[in-house]
Amino acid sequence: MAFIIMSLYLSPLYILGENAHIRVHDNLDSNLAWYKVLKESGELFGSPEATIPQIINGVPRNAFGTEWSGIVWLHVLFPTMVAYALSQTITRVFAFIGMYLLLKTHFLKDQEWSYVRVGVALAFSLTPFWPSGMLSTLGMPLALWAFLNIRAHQNTWKDYVTLTLLPFYSSIVLGFFFFLFAMGALWLVDLLRLKRWNLKFLISIFYMTFIYLMVEYRLVYSFLFSSEANSRDEYFHARLSLWRSIRLTFKNFVLGHTHVMTVHGLIILPVTFFAFYIIYKNRLWIKEKLFIYLMILNFILSTWYAFWFYKGWLPLTERFHFLDTFNFARFHFLRPLVIYVGFALGLAIIWKYAYQSKKLVVFFLIAQLFVLGLFNDEIIYRNKPSVKEFYDPKLFEQIEQYIGLPKDEYRVASIGLHPAVSQYNGFYTLDTYNNFYPLSYKYKFREIFEKELEKNKKIREYFDEWGGRCYIFTDELGKHYMFSKRTKKKLEHLELNMIPFKELGGAYIFSTVPILNADENFLTLDSTFISETGYWKIYLYKTM
Repeated sequence: MAFIIMSLYLSPLYILGENAHIRVHDNLDSNLAWYKVLKESGELFGSPEATIPQIINGVPRNAFGTEWSGIVWLHVLFPTMVAYALSQTITRVFAFIGMYLLLKTHFLKDQEWSYVRVGVALAFSLTPFWPSGMLSTLGMPLALWAFLNIRAHQNTWKDYVTLTLLPFYSSIVLGFFFFLFAMGALWLVDLLRLKRWNLKFLISIFYMTFIYLMVEYRLVYSFLFSSEANSRDEYFHARLSLWRSIRLTFKNFVLGHTHVMTVHGLIILPVTFFAFYIIYKNRLWIKEKLFIYLMILNFILSTWYAFWFYKGWLPLTERFHFLDTFNFARFHFLRPLVIYVGFALGLAIIWKYAYQSKKLVVFFLIAQLFVLGLFNDEIIYRNKPSVKEFYDPKLFEQIEQYIGLPKDEYRVASIGLHPAVSQYNGFYTLDTYNNFYPLSYKYKFREIFEKELEKNKKIREYFDEWGGRCYIFTDELGKHYMFSKRTKKKLEHLELNMIPFKELGGAYIFSTVPILNADENFLTLDSTFISETGYWKIYLYKTM
């Protein structure tokens, strides 16, 4: 039954294909285009020093990550949406298997908990995780199952196969660095408490870490040997006041985070408090101490996440630069594992001690699955463009034919449009969305729209203190990246410097809004393109 429900959840991706609606943020606007660019670049196995000329006149090959990632190979072997659907399936199936095995082997072993194990594992597998994260968070239960087996000296070959293969379908910086740190902390607690070294457990932690370092050799190379300053060197995170940090703590605790959505606020959180009330009422502090520990850890992780952005860190970040370049806030990526194991234990507590307990447990499980069903991409993003509408290959083919030149002979940039759209369609772009590109390029690109940044503090801080979105920002549009063909928005006071634009090779601007003072910016409206079935209307501006 669980796999039938999972199949129904995934079915829109297979049935609708390119007409499916999926996440735009950190997905359509970036990763899916990157996979296609990498596939067509001829640099899949490029050297660590190689560049991909289609983006910013040569984005570092290492910026697109390792070629040993399973999701990269899915996109190499299959069309975009086939690869996407397969990746979703792989991730959710192994998320289910991992959580089920973890609960059955280590937390809820008795047969009476079978419904809880299956229900919680299914709910965990249906969480709206960040797609390109793969098993970076949803694979943690499977890894914890293997590590706890090894820790208890009950391991088999399956545990080592698990620790070997997971690094090929997950990311160390997007989850497993923090998980392995937690495993190291668990080993240390065992050492201090039991006075036992448990070398097999310790070696297994080092083993999985070693596999990750081999798979992510490009990341290791960039960290150890890259001498050129990059955009991560100007990522400044410590800016929140004490009050805003406290407020963010509770926001994260209740609502979660976009990259590790757990959808726990409506059902799981009340279940957690209800189970805690039962513990309090029946004085079960010792008997149910694991549940209490997880509840406390959950809140600590939210607190850590929020206070990572507290401005009190500034003296340390100024002294130790790596505190800015590496996002230690991501310890909260452990929360999906903590929340759903806590959910299972909370349901078990209710099952054992509450009136009409079994009916309540079934109700909570069904309710959580129902809520997660409402978070299906086809429901959540139904008012957003479909994949086909977003990338609109026919429209951009018309633009290519109109320009009539080989794409590698000119460069384009976008206004009101994610550059990923142009990149997906093979255009060479001066703009991009990437967290790892030369800082010198960021400064040169900034000259194009520095007058716009001077007008607007919000976009100035956004670009200068992060810059992952190397876009042409404007005061009138702010941080909005998408304007459909139905927009009434116009640019009336645009101030661009086209000299650096031309020096970088820029020839055209794709704008989704009309530029009323184009001539003042040495631009001329060359043509307008609109697709009846697509999302965009493109105003093609050419430099004078």
